[in-house]
Amino acid sequence: MDAGTLERYLHTHIPLSRAIGVSVDQADPDLVRLSAPLAPNLNHRQTAFGGSVACVAILAGWSWLLLRTRDRSPVPQLVIQQQVVDYRAPIDAAFEAVCAAPADGDWGRFARALDSRGRGRIELTADVNCRGKLVARFRGVYVALAAQRKGQS
Repeated sequence: MDAGTLERYLHTHIPLSRAIGVSVDQADPDLVRLSAPLAPNLNHRQTAFGGSVACVAILAGWSWLLLRTRDRSPVPQLVIQQQVVDYRAPIDAAFEAVCAAPADGDWGRFARALDSRGRGRIELTADVNCRGKLVARFRGVYVALAAQRKGQS
């Protein structure tokens, strides 16, 4: 799935991504980079609303996991279980969230759990940058649930 296809998928299936102006700048198994403009994400201080920042970061991790699991049959359901954002500086311009692949061991444990128990859990991080500066760090736990095959109960 290339960046344009992922962006269309997000805008169709997660309408909030369109409303806040999310763009997919990079989408591959090693890294997902999403960006958002400031204007639709403003707070009362004319900086980015924390909820918008968290949303873009959550979507970066979710999108990375989607790219890594979409070739499984059937494709698992992906959800965020918990998240923490450490806001380090006000965001006064367009911003991006970058989620890189976790350590191979983390991915291996996740894949084995998903294969054996039908449920895998993985922690992903995303750096949020504005004007080339780290302004927030996101940490989220995602869960993948194996979809039921037809005929299974």
